[in-house]
Amino acid sequence: MTSKVTYNGELRTECVHLKSNSIFVTDAPVDNNGRGQAFSPTDTVATGLASCMMTMMGIKANGLEVDLKGSTASVTKHMSASPRRISKIEVELHLPKHVSDKERKILQHTADTCPVHYSLHPDIEKVITYQWDI
Repeated sequence: MTSKVTYNGELRTECVHLKSNSIFVTDAPVDNNGRGQAFSPTDTVATGLASCMMTMMGIKANGLEVDLKGSTASVTKHMSASPRRISKIEVELHLPKHVSDKERKILQHTADTCPVHYSLHPDIEKVITYQWDI
């Protein structure tokens, strides 16, 4: 098993990663009867895309001997109403200026082909922006 999810009532869950015992809590968003006091389940999906992209870039960067430490990603999730689902995820990555054009192309391709990107339904629009500005 990977994780255990417990429903704690009031539209909240506690998610435990079994190997590390790391925990995060989810809460339903305000626009769907929740308090919006934690990541919603769909927030974790959208954020997982950015996290996966950065992780895969980090793996590739290590092989290229490129330091990506301090890179950030801003995530914006858009929902559609009928059916209620994620309709679009925008990820804006801010990455180091010192990376060469060749390395940028390799790293962008790596991010664009990460496992979460491939796991998301093709109807979910993905808008990815790379800013080499830190």
